[in-house]
Amino acid sequence: MKKSDREIMQILEAFDTTECAHSAGELAGVDPKTVRRYVAARDSGAPVTGPGRRPRIIDEHLPKVEEWVDRSEGKARADVIHARLVGLGFSGTERTTRRAVADAKAAWRAGNRRTYRPWISEPGLWLQFDWGAGPQVPGPDGVLRPTLLFCAWVAWSRFRVVIPTWDQTLPTLVACLDATLRTIGGVPAYVLTDNAKTVTIDHVAGVPVRHPELVKVARRYGTTVHTCVPFDPESKGGTEATVKIAKADLVPTQANLLEAYASFAALEAPCAAFMAKVNGRTHRESARIPADALALERARLHTLPSGPHTMALGLARTVSTDQTIRYNSVRYSTPPGLLGTQVWARVAGTELVIVADLDALPVEPSWAHGRAGLVEVARHATSTPGNPRIEPAHYPDHPQEPDGAPRVPKPKARTDAEAAFLDLGDGASTWLVEASAAGTVRIRAKMADALQLAALIGTERVDAALGVAAAAGRFGQTDLASIADHLAAGTSTAGLVVADEDATTQPGTTGWAGFATGSTR
Repeated sequence: MKKSDREIMQILEAFDTTECAHSAGELAGVDPKTVRRYVAARDSGAPVTGPGRRPRIIDEHLPKVEEWVDRSEGKARADVIHARLVGLGFSGTERTTRRAVADAKAAWRAGNRRTYRPWISEPGLWLQFDWGAGPQVPGPDGVLRPTLLFCAWVAWSRFRVVIPTWDQTLPTLVACLDATLRTIGGVPAYVLTDNAKTVTIDHVAGVPVRHPELVKVARRYGTTVHTCVPFDPESKGGTEATVKIAKADLVPTQANLLEAYASFAALEAPCAAFMAKVNGRTHRESARIPADALALERARLHTLPSGPHTMALGLARTVSTDQTIRYNSVRYSTPPGLLGTQVWARVAGTELVIVADLDALPVEPSWAHGRAGLVEVARHATSTPGNPRIEPAHYPDHPQEPDGAPRVPKPKARTDAEAAFLDLGDGASTWLVEASAAGTVRIRAKMADALQLAALIGTERVDAALGVAAAAGRFGQTDLASIADHLAAGTSTAGLVVADEDATTQPGTTGWAGFATGSTR
């Protein structure tokens, strides 16, 4: 019968007291051989409590199994080892071999497991960045194309920056770095990233060779670019987590139920909202709000240069009064708010990329969404002389719709009487536009009559009547009052009939066509 743990400890305590198996057996009430067995197990280092390990048929082959596991660095397959053991005379089953190989691999991993030191950060020291796959967004030609998310992470304050881009070329990288540094308000001592071709062009004896253009950019900003050690999660774990979190919140999936983005501008606003959310809540690791921690860290950051680095951004161009620039004798449009400013244009594949410095603008454009520094403002398919590339969305106030149709004019009051009439509501504006298009006479007099009617029956009723009159094409002298009475009676406008000046309900004279022309009797 197996002894309990308490009984075993009493047996060992009795032996330590008497140093004699017979005496200890008498004290503990057990056979002396039982005392000798537990004492021998303790002296050999074997566990004296719990189930003991029985001898196995594979024990004599364990040194060979451990040798093969060590030689393969823990990757040897159990079925291969079993076949070799059978050749050495092993008569056990493959199940026994698999258990022994699993134990040997666990022991090998325990003795050869790689350890990681936590990344040491201090204020103003490290900025890390990485790229992540973004959602598909319609391009300038309306065709869906993939985007990329530039994700940066200030190591000490845990402040995150996410910028959507079309590509990850060197000019785009420079623009994103400039925008990130101006967002955080300074330059850290080091910038850490992966070994991409825009950062590392080669490896010699395991030493990464930096891209010469990026070295010039880093020298311009007063920082040093470093790359991560391959397969080292601690050196880039912060930015990888930023990429993971940003993709989970910004890329439409079945998990987050996000709708597809209609344009690139529709993607920029959620990115700004994501930054505000993650930087405004307490970080789980640091127990600080990243935005507040960044305010403390700015005191340790280097001063930003007055102007951005433009070496890799292309050729400088000035935006003319028609919101276009000329590149290789071709005109390309730019968004509003850039008149007279300097932008940079470069060719990326079959597209022309236009970049602007938003910090140099006197007024921030509405499409900027709070971004700073160098920002890509337009992207066009390259063209030939005589075939300009004009994006209609760049001209929101142009008197022509994007499809070529004329835009509906927007009334703007120039007199007190016009302002009073337009203040009646949207129905008044619609009535004025439709009445003008229909060639209505005495419009000003009818506007004055509408104001007098509004003073009698109320502004809302008159505005609603004006809207119905505009929809029905009723611009006569008494039409407005008649429609107001019609609406006051509670009659629905579902059966609205549009007036037609070329038609009349008066009976015709067709029936009199043969009168006095036929024969008489």
